[in-house]
Amino acid sequence: MKQRPHNIYIHVPYCKSKCRYCAFFSHACAEPDWENYTNSICKEIVFWANKLNHNTVPTIFFGGGTPSLIPQKYMEQILNTIRQNFLIENNAEITLEANPATIDAIKLHDFQSMGINRLSVGVQRLNDEELRFLGRAHNAHDAVELICIAQDLNLRVSADFIYGIPDDTEQSVKNLCRQINNLGLTHCSLYELTIEENTPFGKMNLNMPSNDEMATMYQSITKNLDLPRYEVSNYATSENQCRHNSNIWNGEPYIGIGKGAAGRILIDGIWYEQKGNAEVFNPLTEKERAIEKILTGLRTIRGCQLTQDIKNVIDIDWVKKHPQFIQISDNTIRTTGDGMLILDNLITNVVK
Repeated sequence: MKQRPHNIYIHVPYCKSKCRYCAFFSHACAEPDWENYTNSICKEIVFWANKLNHNTVPTIFFGGGTPSLIPQKYMEQILNTIRQNFLIENNAEITLEANPATIDAIKLHDFQSMGINRLSVGVQRLNDEELRFLGRAHNAHDAVELICIAQDLNLRVSADFIYGIPDDTEQSVKNLCRQINNLGLTHCSLYELTIEENTPFGKMNLNMPSNDEMATMYQSITKNLDLPRYEVSNYATSENQCRHNSNIWNGEPYIGIGKGAAGRILIDGIWYEQKGNAEVFNPLTEKERAIEKILTGLRTIRGCQLTQDIKNVIDIDWVKKHPQFIQISDNTIRTTGDGMLILDNLITNVVK
């Protein structure tokens, strides 16, 4: 039976150094065993290709960790294995997350020649003192230079930034937005700094901005950034939205490859939760899958289409009573700008 196209996410768990705020599955490693890692990744690729009848792949996303650490020959091996076992669409989006301290023009050009056509640069801030505070391995010049190199290669370029660090104000976020505007980006992400347990920041008594101050900063981004928001933390021109993430937010299936990855697999009409070991995947109930679609769909400006499975789990009465936060139109449920500010609490009320 022909299976539905699946996006592919590949997790690279290695970093040059661990950032102070990071709670992702990753660790600093001076000399990763790239051969063993690559062989393991390729084995998973083959497993899923056989499971899904070698179906079509619209997007590939290398996340981490720091995927830009992968040596060229191993990146080529991984991409070739995907090509040999899946049908990659002609216009497939293939994204690489990159730390500016781990990649130069030669390596980036090599990756492009292998098929990488989109670069997501972890910038975080454009001030060296703030970068040191966050534990980043690069400086502002490194980040800007990498963005310029990627733009000169005609790669689609995105960059990640963090706001809401100690001493941040509405004015400092306005200044950050102006700096971002000067980079000529067509896509960027701005994430509120979240203090996670078991991170260096989690063990420090940081003087963080209040919730009201964070909300003011968030609203300031929309007013001062040249790019429109299309998801709670993502901004882009319409033709440069991240296809991989958008597909997942829209409820499309995806394969998670590598330790620390997760996926949502669709086989013969049945959805499966997949994480950790490639051969371990569990069926999801219709309700569980519907809730996941709401969780991701309400993060986007597009919203979530009101199919019957969604209607079955939504508290319509609560929604109708709170139009300032969430609204229904054109058979779609959408979060308002004010709703985006309280998204986590909002979802707990929307779902029965």
